[in-house]
Amino acid sequence: MLATMLYALIFTLAAAPTSAVEDQRPNIVIIVVDDAGLTEFEPFGGEARMPTIQTLADRGTKFTQYHSSPLCAPSRAMLLTGIDNHRTGIATIPEAIPPEHRNQPGYSLFFEPGVLTLADRLKSEGYRTYMSGKWHLGSRPEDLPNAHGFDRSFALDASGADNWEQKPYMAYYATAPWFEDGKPAQLPEDFYSSKFIIDRMIDYVDQGQQQSQRQPLQRQPFFSYIAFQAIHIPVQAPREMTDHYAGVYDQGWHVLHQKRWQRAVDLGLVRADAPPATLPESARDWQSLSDKDKRLYSRSMAVQAGMLEAMDQHIGRLVDYLEQRRELDNTLFVVTSDNGPAPSNPIERWDARLWSATHSYDRNIDTLGEKGSMVFIGPEWASATAAPGALFKFYASEGGIRVPLIITGPNIPGASLDSSATPSTISAISMVTDIAPTILDYINAPQSSDYPTEVAITGRSLMPLLNGSKQHVYGADEPLGMEVSGNSALFKGDYKITRNTPPYGDNIWRLYDLTKDPGETLNLRDSMPQKFSEMMLDYTAYEEEFGVLPMPADYDHLQQIYNNTLRRMVAANLPGLLITSLIVIGLIALIRFALRRRQGL
Repeated sequence: MLATMLYALIFTLAAAPTSAVEDQRPNIVIIVVDDAGLTEFEPFGGEARMPTIQTLADRGTKFTQYHSSPLCAPSRAMLLTGIDNHRTGIATIPEAIPPEHRNQPGYSLFFEPGVLTLADRLKSEGYRTYMSGKWHLGSRPEDLPNAHGFDRSFALDASGADNWEQKPYMAYYATAPWFEDGKPAQLPEDFYSSKFIIDRMIDYVDQGQQQSQRQPLQRQPFFSYIAFQAIHIPVQAPREMTDHYAGVYDQGWHVLHQKRWQRAVDLGLVRADAPPATLPESARDWQSLSDKDKRLYSRSMAVQAGMLEAMDQHIGRLVDYLEQRRELDNTLFVVTSDNGPAPSNPIERWDARLWSATHSYDRNIDTLGEKGSMVFIGPEWASATAAPGALFKFYASEGGIRVPLIITGPNIPGASLDSSATPSTISAISMVTDIAPTILDYINAPQSSDYPTEVAITGRSLMPLLNGSKQHVYGADEPLGMEVSGNSALFKGDYKITRNTPPYGDNIWRLYDLTKDPGETLNLRDSMPQKFSEMMLDYTAYEEEFGVLPMPADYDHLQQIYNNTLRRMVAANLPGLLITSLIVIGLIALIRFALRRRQGL
């Protein structure tokens, strides 16, 4: 009896700490919107109704000088690793890479050895790790999310895809390559991208919570990476969402550009005395359009706003789920975008229009945004929505790389889910590579591991800004460089040098004072030659340190995308093309033989 009682006491003492102590570290949720400029979010001045994101901003911190890269895959690689894109291996996107760069160091277009993701690092810290949405970081088995630290994932390895069904949106892709946990996956019949991405994430978190509750340690925090297709081409949304914005954009892109600029002034995003950015010289005059085209373009913007609202509504479902699970108050949210607005016209060329038609896409204004519709906003709307910045996606001007960032969660002064908290704004410069080290710092996790060939994080934690211990994490004399496909920028204090490629750029370096001129209207290169030379030396050092390759002299990303698409299509259809060629050659030979025989008679 005594032995039995002693055994029971030992068992109770041994079990008590395990059952009583739970892992109370916060959950981490990163939300990435695709192709949304700084003023696209409602908290930063956009027209779309985004009550969930507005609430997160109201209860947290907005960063107004946060910069990403000008293209999606490099931005996502940097966000997930904290490492410059050239060291991750994803210097650019496969659609736009020139042949001279293929398979060069830093240009493999997948995570290279020693590059660890947040999922890798957080998983080693005891977090469950989940991903749903756009990946675009490689589709080999060793490139997919499950090979880079994610316990569960449902990922699209493409730059985009249809939002209503499983089909590609451009000729570069033969299909829409979705994968679940590393295996090819099929989408459900009732698929809509924003809904499905949140559905999957809730399922993963719910399953993980149930598994945790069956273990002695009843709570295990999770890391959730949610990468929406909204608002990438094709821009698509339910009609009931699109209808909310009927007439909102009827005055055209010039008027919207002015309104976005004024909202940016009112919200303190730019100085009131700063000269506004201008639309590109090639921008069409809204009044020169036909009434039919005006309706079509106005409706296209309404679809984009509707897509943002639909996305926000589904984010709200995740927030509600976490609140029901009593996890909301212990969850850190990071909400951002990968780059500025997309100017692309995917049906500009006749062959692209033919491909689009053969894949059952149309531009019917009565069903615009619904299943089967190909919607895009084009360069004029993209430039207007990029305000207060100049240009848009693909380019290193502010319109292409200055994007929204919201951080909110527990134990961050000025960033609490408590409704009584005061929202805060941080105007210090920050970079996409800063997200990963910020999260690691937030949970007191190490910024390096014992992985033998680990590539070091190049970003910096933003926690000193969030907790108020510092006003800047980058000094006024510290250069910060970036480059994607020849579109380059380097920041140093208030100044920025930038270079952009054709067709909207000219490969000429310019110098701007972003404090006085956020719209990049006044080139200071000639008036401040010493500053310009100093920063050019800094950029040369950046290129050498990170292995940036020179671009071909005649590089144009639109032409390169077309060339790469044609090359990929030929490679994918080579057997069929060879058979067809042999048949044609055979038919020609038969015809010639028949003609000669007839002439001989």
